[in-house]
Amino acid sequence: MEGPASAGPSYFVSITSMFRVKKIALIISLFFFAGIVQQVACMKHNSNPVMAMDLPGKDTLTYLALGDSYTIGQSVRQEERYPNQLVRRLRADSLVYKDPDIIAVTGWTTTNLLAAMPASVPVPYHLVSLLIGVNNQYQHHSQADYRSEFTSLLQQAILLAGNRPSHVIVLSIPDYSVTPFAKGSNTVLIASQIDSFNSINREIASAYQVPYVDITGESRKAADDPTLIAVDSLHFSGREYDIWAGMMERYIRNIR
Repeated sequence: MEGPASAGPSYFVSITSMFRVKKIALIISLFFFAGIVQQVACMKHNSNPVMAMDLPGKDTLTYLALGDSYTIGQSVRQEERYPNQLVRRLRADSLVYKDPDIIAVTGWTTTNLLAAMPASVPVPYHLVSLLIGVNNQYQHHSQADYRSEFTSLLQQAILLAGNRPSHVIVLSIPDYSVTPFAKGSNTVLIASQIDSFNSINREIASAYQVPYVDITGESRKAADDPTLIAVDSLHFSGREYDIWAGMMERYIRNIR
């Protein structure tokens, strides 16, 4: 039976090699452990690093709001307009939108909005909203003309959103028959005609696979809540516009 002394120099070479292997393994383990520590530190700093990488840089998302007096916020402050309140909500959701661009004038019909639409933009908008038609009803324009012109408007809105229908939102026409302005008018007829125009824009939005936000029912709550009416007794208040913004926000969170 041979003891350690009889092993000779080869035994010490084996011992030395074994220590070297263990040393290398220890160094590799330390580097691996350091990597884990660093990864944990990053996760503590940002609980969702993947989402953080997906988020755009500061003020990179753009929004174009198309419409009429409701979109421009007739009789409310600028910060109370629903496009502005929507952007404020989205920023609170960590979606960094620029201030909205708005193409809208009180009294506009689909004809007026079509004439003001840009043919193209250098960079597509991340989001485009379209709310138009109350003045078509008020000015007794035909529903056939509304159908044709709304279709053209929606096609252009999709183009301005980079040919991405999911980045466009159509809002239904609110019902002004519930406002003090309409008192003395045939409010039943107004409401019925608003519904007819909305059936058209809903159908067209569905055909183009564009999200549709029905704010008409919400607007009718103003019949029992005067705080939802603006000081001009015709348009809606900033409080009501904030409700619309909240309804839109649910759709926009999923836009990528």
